[in-house]
Amino acid sequence: MSSPRPGASSHPPPSYVDGPALLERAVGYTRGCLQLVPGEPLDSRTPCAGWDLLSLLQHMDDSLAAFADAAEIGYVDLVPVRADDPGPEGATLLLDRLKGRACAVLGGWAHAAGTRDVAVSDRILRSDLLAAAGALEIAVHGWDVAQACGVDRRLPPGLALDLLDLVPLLVDDADRPARFAAPVVVPLHSRPSTRLLAAVGRRA
Repeated sequence: MSSPRPGASSHPPPSYVDGPALLERAVGYTRGCLQLVPGEPLDSRTPCAGWDLLSLLQHMDDSLAAFADAAEIGYVDLVPVRADDPGPEGATLLLDRLKGRACAVLGGWAHAAGTRDVAVSDRILRSDLLAAAGALEIAVHGWDVAQACGVDRRLPPGLALDLLDLVPLLVDDADRPARFAAPVVVPLHSRPSTRLLAAVGRRA
């Protein structure tokens, strides 16, 4: 999980964002993308510079664990846990663990009503915006997985538009190029999925 920066931009945050609902929709989309992985080479290139498919899946495992902790204990440790190359059987276990983490994220945030403060390393963030940041990261990485598997699986239009509205709150100049690449210019009439991905530096 990269350290999110909700509220870091000049855009004033709304009084409440339904982050848990966004998380549920993002996880639903990404689960479908993960179903494409079995049988794919783990060294396949991804849209994330410097990451192959295995590295991306391990990063997603870390992120889901962090977002589950945020909901359950109100604290996130940003130190990732990296495993050795799991091999074919280990890849299946990694995918199973990802699915279990996704269920834990949804279960934890389903009981995290309203807003509260969550400690992310040495920062304090509003829980609803943190959940929205999780939805953005999970959805975009789901698309990354599908691309690595050779499938153009667009994000659902409604989810893409809702996340696009929140990008100015969740991503600022300090996040680029560490968390996200520079925005990609696309026509205004582009599909919502294309516009969201462009906003976080992806060429769809």
